[in-house]
Parts: sequence; C-alpha cells; structure tokens
Amino acid sequence: MSTSKPYLSETEAPARGEVDALPGLTLLEFGTDWCGHCRAAQPALAGVLPQHPQWRHFKVEDGSGRPLGRSYRVKLWPTLIFLRDGLEVARLVRPTQAADISAAFSIA
Repeated sequence: MSTSKPYLSETEAPARGEVDALPGLTLLEFGTDWCGHCRAAQPALAGVLPQHPQWRHFKVEDGSGRPLGRSYRVKLWPTLIFLRDGLEVARLVRPTQAADISAAFSIA
C-alpha cells in the first residue's frame, strides 16, 4: 500500500518562499521512490492521511543539492515536516508507526 501521489520533482516542487506563504496546515514529505525507508513508511502514512483531510500534502523528491530539502536541513528520508501557516511545528524522521504520525498531526 502506498499513498497515491508520486514525489514531486525539483521542477514541480514549490519553492521555499511559496511554502512559507502557504496558509493553514501543510505536510511536507521528503524522500524518493527508490528509498527503502520511504517505501516502508507508506503504509503508516496511507493509514493516517485520510483522517486529516484539512492538511495539504506535498511529497517532495529530495536529494543532494535540492533547494527545498536543503532549506529544511533534511538529512534522512523520509522526513515529514508539519507546517502551520508556513512555520514548522513538528518533524518526524523515518517514521514507521501510524501512532507516531498521528501524534505529530495532533501536536501541529
């Protein structure tokens, strides 16, 4: 099981300024399709995301030199960054449990 959206390429992903200006709730998911940790996190994400339809979700393909991931200092995949009105309110690195993801949604 995986979330239905593909990762956005560098040219498709929003710029940092665009993300900072987003109103409301946004989840940035940094990773790649070929990353084992990213694939392992997909069932937990797929189980939790439908419970939070008010959240905008961007799956952003990350890698060396990718400006959006570097601006958030992403080092490991997947990294989930929870934003409220463009400001980071929670972060999860390599989540595997739906409960951890749900808790981060609750904090944000």
